[in-house]
Amino acid sequence: MSRGRIIFHVDMNSFYASVETAYRPDLKGKPVAIAGDPEKRKGIIVTCNYEARAKGVKTTMPLWQAYELCPELIALRPNFDRYREASQNMFAILFEVTPYVQPISIDEGYMDVTDYDGVLTPVELAHWIRQRLLDDLDLPCSIGVAPNKFLAKMASDMKKPLGITILRKREIQQKLWPLPIGEMYGVGRKTEEKLKQINIDTIGDLAKKNVLTIKNLLGVNGERLHVRANGNDNSEVDPDAINDFKSIGNSQTFPYDTADSNEIQKMLNRLSQSVTERMKAKQVVTENIQLMIRYHDRKTITRSRHLSEYVESKEQILQIALDLFHSHWNEEAIRLLGVTAQQLSHKEEISKQLDLFNYEQEAEKEPLYDAIEEMEEKFGKDVFVKLHDQKQPAVKTSFQKDFLSQNKPKK
Repeated sequence: MSRGRIIFHVDMNSFYASVETAYRPDLKGKPVAIAGDPEKRKGIIVTCNYEARAKGVKTTMPLWQAYELCPELIALRPNFDRYREASQNMFAILFEVTPYVQPISIDEGYMDVTDYDGVLTPVELAHWIRQRLLDDLDLPCSIGVAPNKFLAKMASDMKKPLGITILRKREIQQKLWPLPIGEMYGVGRKTEEKLKQINIDTIGDLAKKNVLTIKNLLGVNGERLHVRANGNDNSEVDPDAINDFKSIGNSQTFPYDTADSNEIQKMLNRLSQSVTERMKAKQVVTENIQLMIRYHDRKTITRSRHLSEYVESKEQILQIALDLFHSHWNEEAIRLLGVTAQQLSHKEEISKQLDLFNYEQEAEKEPLYDAIEEMEEKFGKDVFVKLHDQKQPAVKTSFQKDFLSQNKPKK
């Protein structure tokens, strides 16, 4: 790998639980979980350490069930200020090695050490980082070492806790391809189900499948997954990625000026669908929706709404666009409408752990989301357009992008 790029993916092990254990050494060696309401034995497990996992405790498991499996479980309320401080200290150590660090969540980030000019080899450097995090912060991590970000990410997951795994491109047939497709980074449950329907059960199956078949099934994201399954990923480790908030928007002119609310609603539905598809292709979420209205006399207004939570679904975007429209339309004939998602964040740059107090709501409503998706697939995307007053809870994270940007050292 000395002739090509050398990328590290540093992934802290059971971060929340590990921070609590570092803060309270008496917890070492004991099963620890972070959960909602330990005093009342209610809530859902947000994360747990490996001692708890050995007893069968898992993330998203109801707390009462976790206690049945592990009566000695120590369940703690989350302390996000403590986790943020630990994260800042963790990234400060990474930035000592190289300025090319890209935080992607509170407890993980990429490092490009290709130009590292120290006396250590890449493997020795990975061991040094792991030990430094243990010595200074008492926090364990796993590190993937590879020629690109995707392979580094996959490598860091191969050995936990405290693992250091090297994954060379020539080794992907032996180490990567036999893995179940659901373990591939970027493949969610819905995508996994779709791929299995065409007999793609492993990452190797995906790599060897005709790329057009995958693209027809999953769109642009399918092509991206196919490229990565073959060990390729040209994306850079970008320390400034956390500040890259562009917009995705679509506008369309009506065939004729109209004040027909049905025509207007259909147009907003189409625009919201288009924005959603483009967001999905870029793997981003938004926290600001803007509506543009151009009237028959070319007078144009734009109105936007900043959201307290990230959104990504068509139903969410359409609901906000409709609310903005009904709040600001003067009932005159309209020539053009536009919907834009602003202040975008890459999914891999926001916390992979949902906010504790929103997590249970999401878990409870997941069967509803599945039913909606199944009906849309069966009857078409417009089946719920008239039910635009049905709001879906938005995904909210406990670790927002503004905190990610704080981890970057000032120049």
